[in-house]
Amino acid sequence: MKQHMVIDSPYGPLTLVADDGVLCGLYMVGQRHRPQEETFGERDDTLFGEVTEQLDAYFAGELKEFTVELRLAGTPFQRSVWDRLRKIPYGETRSYGELAEALGNLGASRAVGLANGRNPIGIIVPCHRVVGASGGLTGYGGGLDRKQRLLDFESGAALF
Repeated sequence: MKQHMVIDSPYGPLTLVADDGVLCGLYMVGQRHRPQEETFGERDDTLFGEVTEQLDAYFAGELKEFTVELRLAGTPFQRSVWDRLRKIPYGETRSYGELAEALGNLGASRAVGLANGRNPIGIIVPCHRVVGASGGLTGYGGGLDRKQRLLDFESGAALF
């Protein structure tokens, strides 16, 4: 059974979605590939105690790695990309090509980019840490402005 709640963040409202009590979605307002609201289930603002605590600590600059349980629904390749995203250290970036190489498929950078764009749990699964081969910003489902703000925050250039 799906349920959801909405929390405030420095990046605008975040919708947290649970499937049988396990986080399966974290979506920003205006996010590309955001599912329709009616698929989020009933609203329950008592959900996600641990998730909201960890997000609050992250936004306060006190948490560098999330440990909450996740339910990532996707193809085996997408899940392998999302798993690799979680291994990018806080404050660091990787290129799509570097992720493809880490997955053992040098020619898969485009496929890595597509999987990255379909990440259902933004911020916690840090797809914002992926940049172009030259180090420049490339697409981000939450918008390039948010991506830059998240990268600036993690590098210490901006605090909230």
